Amino acid sequence: MAIISTIRGDVLRNISVHAIWLAQDDPKKNTAVLSSKRGDLTLHKNFRTLPRRGIILEPLCGKVLGPEDHDVLTLQHGSLVGLDCSWAQIETSVETVMKRTRLQPRMLPLLLAANPVNWGKPGRLTTAEALAAALYMIGREEQARDTLGAFRWGSRFFELNQEPLDAYAAAKTSEELVNLQFEFFDIDRDAIGADDS
Repeated sequence: MAIISTIRGDVLRNISVHAIWLAQDDPKKNTAVLSSKRGDLTLHKNFRTLPRRGIILEPLCGKVLGPEDHDVLTLQHGSLVGLDCSWAQIETSVETVMKRTRLQPRMLPLLLAANPVNWGKPGRLTTAEALAAALYMIGREEQARDTLGAFRWGSRFFELNQEPLDAYAAAKTSEELVNLQFEFFDIDRDAIGADDS
């Protein structure tokens, strides 16, 4: 059964979701590994097997995933890729991965983590949370909820972030989306490093 998007009028199809796993934490607790076992994403341990077209979520690029990026994932059938690494090694991990891929890097606007390790911390999302947030923002709410469905805290992520997620999904431009963060979170504009271009 095809579902018609109320946002753009296009027929919704699931986005191809992937994660590059750098094996920096316990695979028994890793959300990307667990999501791949459920069939919610394709896990890559090798850069050569990554999709060639799409968007990679990485929190240091300075360019937020905005409405202008939706077509890459929907009309152009690009893939959504999560960078799965330890927060303690984020800088070197991003540098290593971005040297080996042509995927377009994007960061997410601020959201609260619901995972037990970083609960309530702005921006400290697991790979599964980040992918679910991106899916939600591009109008794939059902796929987003399915992505976190296996985790006890998965529904809590949407409860914590419902208002910002809805606002981000409705934003018409990246600039509007970046500015919305300041309505929901008491932060310094320079602290997040997001570029609205």
